[in-house]
Amino acid sequence: MPAARVEYVAPWWVVWLHSVPHLGLRLQPVDSTFSPRDESYRESLLFLGLVAAICLGLHLILLAAYLVCVCCCRQDDAVQTKRRSSCCVTWTAVVAGLICCAAVGVGFYGNSETNDGVYQLIYSLDNANHTFSGIDTLVSGTTQKMKVELEQHLARLSEIFAARGDYIQTLKFMQQMAGNILGQLSGLPEWGEVTAELTKLSDQTGYVEYYRWLSYLLLFILDLVLCFIACLGLAKRSRCLLALMLCCGVLALLLSWTSLAADTATAVATSDFCVAPDTFILNITEGQIRTEVTRYYLYCSQSLSSPFQQALTIFQRSLTTMQIQVVGLLQFAVPLFPTAEKDLLGIQLLLNSSESSLHQLTAMLDCRGLHKDYLDSLAGICYDGIEGLLYLGLFSLLAALAFSTVICAGPRAWKHLTTRDRDYDDIDDDDPFNPQARRIAAHNPPRGQLRSFCSYSSGLGSQTSLQPPAQTISNAPVSEYMNQAVLFGGNPRYENVPLIGRGSPPPTYSPSMRATYLSVADEHLRHYGNEFPA
Repeated sequence: MPAARVEYVAPWWVVWLHSVPHLGLRLQPVDSTFSPRDESYRESLLFLGLVAAICLGLHLILLAAYLVCVCCCRQDDAVQTKRRSSCCVTWTAVVAGLICCAAVGVGFYGNSETNDGVYQLIYSLDNANHTFSGIDTLVSGTTQKMKVELEQHLARLSEIFAARGDYIQTLKFMQQMAGNILGQLSGLPEWGEVTAELTKLSDQTGYVEYYRWLSYLLLFILDLVLCFIACLGLAKRSRCLLALMLCCGVLALLLSWTSLAADTATAVATSDFCVAPDTFILNITEGQIRTEVTRYYLYCSQSLSSPFQQALTIFQRSLTTMQIQVVGLLQFAVPLFPTAEKDLLGIQLLLNSSESSLHQLTAMLDCRGLHKDYLDSLAGICYDGIEGLLYLGLFSLLAALAFSTVICAGPRAWKHLTTRDRDYDDIDDDDPFNPQARRIAAHNPPRGQLRSFCSYSSGLGSQTSLQPPAQTISNAPVSEYMNQAVLFGGNPRYENVPLIGRGSPPPTYSPSMRATYLSVADEHLRHYGNEFPA
């Protein structure tokens, strides 16, 4: 197969992130080779987080300076200026909402990409772990068969063939072949420590990834809720919601910069690994696994021979020789020693089982399966993982921009609401065109100015305390009022109280009633005109 270096090529964003300057806390250059156990390298990653913290501080200082300028400056109170300010606040809120929604969309995509890459890494680690565990299981099982079961069969056959020296020599030769097999199996690497390390790495990675994914999901929800609160506060003109939005906006700004710092440090560290993953793996496995074995699985090229080829060849030859010896004993010794047949058949079954284990072991030790898992893990973490981290970094920047815009628009919206309420306070409360007065009147109607028509009809028990105004009292006889009731037809829809004295027609009347009312009113004026001269 072709060389593995052709199959894996670091993407451009890995090279770009790897080229980011690595500086210590004292601003001294640090080697960019991935070495998480090196204290200076960890300091270089911490320095990236400190840079993000410094940017956060500058961001907050600029926001504070802008807010102070907005709150202290005097604005023209002209109508056109207020309208322009209101329109500016509205469009600023719309743009901030759109940026926030776009940021959340980008964040969802980046979070999903990173999650997919990490779980592809975990899946590849589990596959490699399963392969290593299978190799150890086959080796230990074959060793157990050769050491215990084969020795038991050979011991019983030695007792049976004690009188035949040639058969005893054959048994010793078989025992020697079994020793060769055991020697070759013991020369194979033990993967127990590697399996334990891979299991620990897989579990820790899955644990961290779950809470990382959940934290970003909660951050997305928080940003959407804050965006909704901002829009709701502007729509309902609520100062309480605006104040809550401003406070939570500062919190969201802090979280955005914190997530940006974490994403940047993680992306740079992962890129340092992805630029030269083979070098790191060779260094970390030194002393645990032979270097030629590690290179064989990392590169898996035709130019590299398998380090297990000699051991597997000796294993195969020893098994074949033993099988031939067992077949010869079955043909020539069993007719002379019938009791030896059972042990010889048991040895034959054991050798056949060992041959099957040899084929499985050869397939598992082949570099192609483990090398594919290796490439899949690199593709998951170096392509999808880092790409998702870049999108999450873009989300943090867009979210910081959106909430900065909201925070900048908040004081203007607050001043607009304050100016609006002050303008309403300058209008007379009795002005019917004052919206604030109409709202107050809708909730608290002026009961003292209402006149109850029922209180004017006659002196009922519950209405005796309510008297009509003095100017509406007339000395006309009661028959006149009765005539008026007759004139109005006694219709319950119309008033049954004297309105002539008040000089006001009934609220609802017909044309005939209007003519009658005018005639009665003229007579009323002639009757009382001489008593009250002008």
